[in-house]
Amino acid sequence: MKRVLLITTGGTIASRRDAASGHVVSTVGAAGLRSTLHDPLDGIELEMEEFCNVSSFALDLPTVLGLAGRVAERLRGDDYAGVVVTHGTDTMEESAFMADLLVGSDKPVVFTGAQRPFDAPDPDGPRNIADAIRLAASDEARGLGALICFEQEFHAARDVIKSHTSRVDTFISAEHGKLGEIDGEHVVVHRRPTLRRSFAMPEAVAEVELLKLAMGTSGGFIAFAVANGARAIVIEGFGRGNAPPAVTAAAKEAIAQGVPVIMTSRCQRGRVKPVYGNGGGKTLAEAGVIFAGDLSGVKARILAAVLLGLGCDDARLRAEFDYMAG
Repeated sequence: MKRVLLITTGGTIASRRDAASGHVVSTVGAAGLRSTLHDPLDGIELEMEEFCNVSSFALDLPTVLGLAGRVAERLRGDDYAGVVVTHGTDTMEESAFMADLLVGSDKPVVFTGAQRPFDAPDPDGPRNIADAIRLAASDEARGLGALICFEQEFHAARDVIKSHTSRVDTFISAEHGKLGEIDGEHVVVHRRPTLRRSFAMPEAVAEVELLKLAMGTSGGFIAFAVANGARAIVIEGFGRGNAPPAVTAAAKEAIAQGVPVIMTSRCQRGRVKPVYGNGGGKTLAEAGVIFAGDLSGVKARILAAVLLGLGCDDARLRAEFDYMAG
């Protein structure tokens, strides 16, 4: 008999529609989620723990750092084969990546949730929870790091993104593909992730801002972020990692003031690479901007927040981004 711990944090999977206001609100606790499971999950003993009960758009980095710490604590020793975390889908990929960087166990840490509320006529939550529990209990999932399990598939925390606002098959790993799938009672692994790092648990994470560029974006946001204490700035730039001249100038100024600037792409697929001059990616790289490969903007922000929270200097920051960029 394998023991799995289910940690609940709220989200759509735990939400009901309030008849008076029409608002969908996260109110269902761990016992309520447990009651929806009709899969007998033979050979698995399930324990429950409530961490919080909020929609994931209300979470912040310190709270998610605390969640990663709780998971790491529960996985020490032999009490549990793995942990499942139920979580809202809006920021699930960020929490999963934080856990991937910080939990430091080869036991499975599986995030799941739902796109349909708890009281929907055809909720997707119960099946996702059952699949996630089976995955967390499996020997096949050991060493894969933190995962997102959704709609019978599971994905590496580094690669996965929420790709659709409402469909139940929202999570994809566009550039690398899923790690595997849950086929009935069987866990099938198609590939194993290679771009992983494990860090010590910081006491706090750093404040890092994220800017998505559009045609003619000014440098004002970067200047504002620096003036208000941002420890680093992540840019979702154009294509290969380019920016308007005003943003390039502001990035140079931020770096001169000791604030790292990290370049990702607003494209879902492909890698940033310094190619273009005249203010483009080549100019940015020459000014000291860090290029983050195919990491998404939100994942680059999590990585920077953890590294700076650990007190990493510029050289270490660059080295870790070079590795995680692939």
